[in-house]
Amino acid sequence: MKICYKFWLENEKGKAFGDGPFDILNRIEKTGSLRQAALEIRMSYSQAWNLIRDLEKKLGYELLKRKVGGAEGGGSELTAEAISLQEKYNTFYRQVEEQINTIYQSVFKEK
Repeated sequence: MKICYKFWLENEKGKAFGDGPFDILNRIEKTGSLRQAALEIRMSYSQAWNLIRDLEKKLGYELLKRKVGGAEGGGSELTAEAISLQEKYNTFYRQVEEQINTIYQSVFKEK
């Protein structure tokens, strides 16, 4: 057997952040593009755009600095708030994962 779990963060406006948004922010940071990040996870650009816009409303701050296209092309960059949220979520996730695995091992340890 193995342990499986899923969690997310909520506020009074509902689900505010979780694994999916964390993944897309990581991909935006890596690629510099919301469009490219959406392609990587087989999500339409409009779905990704709506996801980011919904998250920003729920969180109360912007996640992306958007650059409009032109000769050099457009792109997206994470805001300082988005980077901070990523770092906190990653730290929280790793600590929860470690604790869950410790508890699982203490309860289900094979003899």
